[in-house]
Amino acid sequence: MIGRLLGSRTKRVQRTSPLAAVWTPPSAGVLSCRVLDPVNQPVEQAEFAVLDTAGRKVVSGGTDPFGSFVAAVPAGEYRLAVSAEGYAPYRAAATVAENSLTSLGDVTLQVAQPPELPAPGDWEIEPAHSSIAFTARHIGLARIHGRFNSFAGVVRVAEEVERSAMHVVIDAASIDTNVKMRDDHLRSGDFLDVARFPTLEFYSDRFAHRGGNRWAVTGALSLHGVTRTVTLETEYLGLGNGMEGEARAACRATTELHRDDFTVSWQTMLARGIAVVGPTIKIELDIQVVPKG
Repeated sequence: MIGRLLGSRTKRVQRTSPLAAVWTPPSAGVLSCRVLDPVNQPVEQAEFAVLDTAGRKVVSGGTDPFGSFVAAVPAGEYRLAVSAEGYAPYRAAATVAENSLTSLGDVTLQVAQPPELPAPGDWEIEPAHSSIAFTARHIGLARIHGRFNSFAGVVRVAEEVERSAMHVVIDAASIDTNVKMRDDHLRSGDFLDVARFPTLEFYSDRFAHRGGNRWAVTGALSLHGVTRTVTLETEYLGLGNGMEGEARAACRATTELHRDDFTVSWQTMLARGIAVVGPTIKIELDIQVVPKG
């Protein structure tokens, strides 16, 4: 009788324990918190990382739709880093004990100040510290990485940045995947046909601020004799100074192109029906600009 009562009491304690829903191995505990914005709304998909005292990442992930995360970690001392688009990073220290819940409670992220924008005027791409790269799927498995080695461009920054414009010209023959036979094929009529279409050009006068340091730059891309509307999802990285003290601004941008949209339709199938070259190409740009002249 007494044994049954004690057993029932133990089960009740286990069901109501804060660790009841989280399996924890021996010598481990649970670390948790909830991430909120300045008006106490949950920040979902905020990124967090838990580091040990040596700076090694123990666990990382994103918050759930309620702004919460829960992680089981070995007992010990930790540093927690939380970041989210448009917010200043948050850092804290925590001590996790065995078979216990360590909660940091509600963490409120503060809105980050956007980086200073470049001064109005003409800024030109500085090729030595910029890259235009691409990635394509090969035989449905591996990815082939390449770049264009020769390009030039100017960004005309307006007083109202949303009214800015840019023009970029890329030398099609400068395509480089580090394999000469493949590069020669990419320059041929099966792909870029550089003899007929020696350049790729992008022109935009539509800069849309998406919040924080995110911008959408929409314009016309001319490739292989076809012009299509393309949007560059852009992360503005801010201003800095080069070795000679010159002003520099930097950004990263990505987009995805469909080969058929530009009539780059060469297709060879493997015996099992898989295309040798995938239908889409991912473009990644890392750009630094300096004042023109």
